[in-house]
Amino acid sequence: MPRLLVDVGPLRANRDFRFLYFGQVISLLGSNLTVVAVPFQVYRETHSSLWVGLASVLQLPFLVTGALWGGAMGDRGDKRRLMLACSSLLALLSAALALNARFDHGHLFVLVLLAAMSAGIAGFSAPLRSAAIPSLVGAQELVAAFSLNQLAFNVAVVVGPAIAGLLIAGVGLFSCYGVDAVTFTLLTVFTMFLTPMPATGRHRDTRILRSVAEGFRYVRGHVVTQAVYLVDLNAMVFGLPRALFPAVALTIYHGGPRTLGLLYAAPGAGAVVMAIATGWLARVQRQGRLVAMTVVAWGSAMTLFGLVHVAWFGLACLAFAGAMDVISTVLRNTIIQTAITDEFRSRISSIYLAVVTGGPRLGDLESGVVASLSSTEFSIVSGGVACVVGVVALMRWRPTFWNRVAP
Repeated sequence: MPRLLVDVGPLRANRDFRFLYFGQVISLLGSNLTVVAVPFQVYRETHSSLWVGLASVLQLPFLVTGALWGGAMGDRGDKRRLMLACSSLLALLSAALALNARFDHGHLFVLVLLAAMSAGIAGFSAPLRSAAIPSLVGAQELVAAFSLNQLAFNVAVVVGPAIAGLLIAGVGLFSCYGVDAVTFTLLTVFTMFLTPMPATGRHRDTRILRSVAEGFRYVRGHVVTQAVYLVDLNAMVFGLPRALFPAVALTIYHGGPRTLGLLYAAPGAGAVVMAIATGWLARVQRQGRLVAMTVVAWGSAMTLFGLVHVAWFGLACLAFAGAMDVISTVLRNTIIQTAITDEFRSRISSIYLAVVTGGPRLGDLESGVVASLSSTEFSIVSGGVACVVGVVALMRWRPTFWNRVAP
């Protein structure tokens, strides 16, 4: 069993990693309440999956700008100080969302604007936290550290939406945002206990825009990094119909907020089971090949989710897809962090973050548009098929990634 289960060695051995990790665990629980509350509130006000997709994609420029700026600042400033500022601002924005939701009909413009601002600051913060991990743990512990991150993320994805459904039905939307504000405050406290993380290297004297441009030039000349980004974009843009979850819960499964919470939680449920059993991933040699196969499995599961209109079967498909995503995410993070040089680490992490968090928002728009032109079911099925076709085409175009062997 020790070789199968996730390795908790980094938590035992490193004080700073413990504070970074457990602060993030608490914050993720709160953030996943908001992940359900925002689209539910938009759908309640508009009764439109297209508006849910638009509200999500409007966050994208804020998210990408924040991530790129955060990556550049992380390579030239103290990451701990920057993370403290971000978590404090996010607590205030969540409190503002709670205040807006207290009205019988919260202002849609205010909701979308506050959600976009939160996405921008979260985008700024995330590459700082991701880039801090390799400086806290050894290269041989990276798979274990990222596996632990996936475990925390997916526990939050299960617990957060399930609690959100109960809170929305029993207390009200404002309670989800209020709890999120409290968890960001706790994240601030945990971050205060980290030791300073000053930048090193020449990039401290480089202009911000030039620093960002250097990161993009580095990616342009790095085939493996490009493939990591593209394989994730393919899966998230075409194979993640989360903007349709409110419509699925209310019109196909004829449920309510609790059903919606289960739909958002289901991928995380499968992911938690897989994340607990990620010990074997450290021994995988053909990392790129396994990533591609898990994305094919993801797209196939989403196709079945759209074809069969039975709630328990749909939840099972989403859970299976979540399990596949854990394998893909752990290996993609490991490939990125072992393939790049240290002086670009925050900037490459920021570009990666823009991809992995921007992709789902583009997917929200894609699925919302297709559903508005056809049907909810057709949008889900066509997206799953496109995901499978896309990863096959990508592997033919980038055989270096398919044949990649672990260092």
